[in-house]
Amino acid sequence: MRIASGIISIFLGLIVLLQSCAVNVGGIAFGEKSAQEGGSVGILVALLFVVGGAFAFGLPKVTMIITGIAGVLGIAAGTTTVFKDMTIWGVVALILTAMNWFAARKPKEPPVNKNV
Repeated sequence: MRIASGIISIFLGLIVLLQSCAVNVGGIAFGEKSAQEGGSVGILVALLFVVGGAFAFGLPKVTMIITGIAGVLGIAAGTTTVFKDMTIWGVVALILTAMNWFAARKPKEPPVNKNV
């Protein structure tokens, strides 16, 4: 589950980054302050997705904290700005947090000694 969580986090982080950059640039072009703020928070959430995905392979507890923060920020930005898609990304981040919680609970398998 660690590998799946890491790959999903990194992939979705890139998608969120592209979408947030587009919203931020659109907000700047049309002078919409709320879209600029939502896009800026979206870029931060995207970076948290990527960092969380990078830590998912070895440290799922760290990833759980990072994606939890991304989820809270995403839901807060989605409810307070015009960038309503951030609510969806926040919920996805909380789902990834739950995946990492289950991954952290599962004990690591000891390495197999093939010399015996």
